[in-house]
Amino acid sequence: IGQFAMESGKKAGEFYTPRQVSEVMAQIVARSSEITSVYDPTVGSGSLLLTVGSHLDKDKRENLTYYGQELNTATYNLTRMNLILHGVRPARMKIRNANTLAEDWPEDPSKPGEGVQFDAVVMNPPYSVKRWNRNDLKVSDPRFEVAGVLPPDSKGDYAFLLHGLYHLGQEGAMAIVLPHGVLFRGGSEGEIRRSLIERNYIDTIIGLPSNLFSNTGIPVTVLILKKNRKLGEPVLVIDASKEFIKVGKQNVLQEKDIARIVDTYSGRLELKGYSHLASLKEIRENDFNMNIPRYVEQIEKDLPHDVDGHLYGGIPEDNIKSLKLLNTYAKDGLDQALEELRPGYKRLKISKEEFTHLILSNPNIQKKTARLSKDLSSYTDSYLSKLKTIDSIERVKYLREEMMEELRKLLESYDYVDLYDGYQMIARLWSESLNEDTELIAEGDFYRVARQRLPNMVTKGTGKNKREEQDGFVGALIPNLLIKETLYKEEIKELENLSALLSETDSELNDLIEAAKVEGSDEYEALNDCLKRDSEGEAGNSFVKGDLNKELKDTDKDDDNYPHIKKAIELMDSRTDYNREKNNKTKELDSLVEDRILNLTNKEIDYLIELKWFKEINTEITSLITDPIKEEIDTLIELNERYSQTLEDLDREIEALEKDFQSLLSELVVT
Repeated sequence: IGQFAMESGKKAGEFYTPRQVSEVMAQIVARSSEITSVYDPTVGSGSLLLTVGSHLDKDKRENLTYYGQELNTATYNLTRMNLILHGVRPARMKIRNANTLAEDWPEDPSKPGEGVQFDAVVMNPPYSVKRWNRNDLKVSDPRFEVAGVLPPDSKGDYAFLLHGLYHLGQEGAMAIVLPHGVLFRGGSEGEIRRSLIERNYIDTIIGLPSNLFSNTGIPVTVLILKKNRKLGEPVLVIDASKEFIKVGKQNVLQEKDIARIVDTYSGRLELKGYSHLASLKEIRENDFNMNIPRYVEQIEKDLPHDVDGHLYGGIPEDNIKSLKLLNTYAKDGLDQALEELRPGYKRLKISKEEFTHLILSNPNIQKKTARLSKDLSSYTDSYLSKLKTIDSIERVKYLREEMMEELRKLLESYDYVDLYDGYQMIARLWSESLNEDTELIAEGDFYRVARQRLPNMVTKGTGKNKREEQDGFVGALIPNLLIKETLYKEEIKELENLSALLSETDSELNDLIEAAKVEGSDEYEALNDCLKRDSEGEAGNSFVKGDLNKELKDTDKDDDNYPHIKKAIELMDSRTDYNREKNNKTKELDSLVEDRILNLTNKEIDYLIELKWFKEINTEITSLITDPIKEEIDTLIELNERYSQTLEDLDREIEALEKDFQSLLSELVVT
C-alpha cells in the first residue's frame, strides 16, 4: 500500500499516512497509557491503527480493539482487508463506512448521547476541508462544546480534532496530523486554540518537514492532546522540520529522526534549536499563536565575519575558543599548530595536511577511538550470538529494538558522539540485512539456512519475449560475492591478472587504431584501409579482422607495413584469448561458489555471517568519534583561509593590476 501511495501521487493521500509519520504518532500514543482500544475517525487504509498495534507486546496486541470510520466506500473495504491481512480478528475490528463529522460514532448503547472513549486516538484527516458543516451542526453538539465556537466552514481541521478529543479517554493520548496553519490562523480557529490551551489539553506540538505526503507539499504538524495533564504543565514544542532526507520526490524522516522526536517527547527535553517547553504565560504573551519559530529559534551554524580579521588578518581568538572539541581533546596540538599574529588573533603555522594529522593522531582521540572500537566488538559479539539463535518471528521485533537501545546506551558514555547517527546505522543494518535474515533463521536452524541455496531468477528478453529464466543459484543467507571474495582469493587474483592483461591489450590496440587514423603516419599507411567504417565512409574505432588477415597475406614480410599489420592481428587475437579465458574462469568460479554454499563448515559460516552483518559497522560507528573532530578541523582551516588576505594585501594586488593595465594601455597603437 505504501509503495502504491508513493507512485500514485495526490490521490494516495485519501487513504495512506507515510510510515514514518505513523511511527512518530504511534510510538508516542503507545507509551502514554495502557491501551486496549484505539480509534481513527478518518481511518483510510488502517495503517495508523496497525502501527499503534505493532508497538504493543503480543498479548496486548491480541486484546486490542481497532475502531475506525471512513467516508469513502472503496477505502473502507481496503481498511478491513488490510486489518485482516495483518492478523486482526474480525471480532477485534469495528470499522464503519460513514461521515465522521456528520454522524458522531461510536456511541455506548448503555449511555445514549455519550460518545465511547478510547485509550488512544490517532488521525490523519483530510486537510482544511471546505463546507464540512453541511449538516448544520451546532456548537451545542457535545463534541464542540469544549471549544465554545464552531470551526470555520471553510476549514474543517479543528472539527476533526475536536471530534477526536471528545472520544479520548481520561488517561489516554491523541495524535493528529494537520497543516501547520492550525498553529497560527485567527478567527474562530484562534478561539478554539486558546480554549484548548487554557483548558490544558494541548500537550505537544511537533513540526514536521514539508513534502512528506504524496498529496500535499505543505509542512504539517502533529498535535498531541491529553486530558490528564498536570496543572501548569508547559506545552512541549518540537521543531523537526529540518530533519529529513530526500527519497525521489518526497522528503522522508529517517529512523534516527523518529527516535529523536520520540525521545524528546518522552523526556520532555529542551534542546537548543530543536525543542522548547512553552509556559502558559509565554503562550499568552504570544497571543496563543503557536507558530513554532516563535518558540524554537534556529541555531546559526556559520561563524560571523570579523572586521578586524579581514582588515589585518588572523583568526579571532573567540572563533578558536568556539571549537569545543579541539579545545577539549586536542588542546596541546591546537596550540602547537597556531601562532599569534597580534593580541587576540592567530594563524596556522603548518599546512592543513599536517594540522589534520597532528590532531587526529592526538593520544586523547586515539585512546577514545580504541575504547569505542573495543566496546563495539563486545556489542557485536553479543548480538551475533543472539541473532544466530533467534527462534521466533515475534522475537525479531524485540531483538531489533533491544539492539538499537543497547547501542544508544553504549554511546551515551561518549560525551560528544551523536547517539542518533549510531542509531541510524543499526536501523540501516536491519533494513538492508537483518530483517530478512532473522526471519529466515527464525523459521529454521541457522546453519541449515546458511547452507541453503535458491534459484537465481533473471529477466531476459523484451516485449512479448520477456521471460524469467534461472541463472545458477544464490545463497539464501550468505551472498555468493561474499563467499567468493573471502574463500577464493587466489582465483580472484587470477581473474584480476587476466583483467589487467585484457586492459593493457585494449589500450595498445586503441593506440594503434588512433595512429591508423593519422594521415602521414606509418600506421596510417599500413592499417587505415582495415578500419571499420560507417555508412558515410568515416573510420570507426575498430579493425576488420578479415581485412587485416587479407592485408597480411598480400604484404611481403620485408615490407615496412608488415610489422604493423601483424601487431594488430596479434593484439586482436590476444584480446579474444584473454576474454575467452576470463569468461571460462569466471563461470568455473561461480560454479565453485554455488557448490560451496551447500558444503560450508560451521566455522566458515560463523566467519562469513560476521563479515556480512558487522564488517562495516565497527568502522562506521567508530567514525562518530572522529567525524565531529574533522568538522572542527575543516572549520579552522576555512577560518585560516578566510582571514589570510588582509586589506593591505588587496591594496597591493589592486596596485599591481593597475600597473599591468597601464603598461598594456601604453602599448596600444591608435590609428
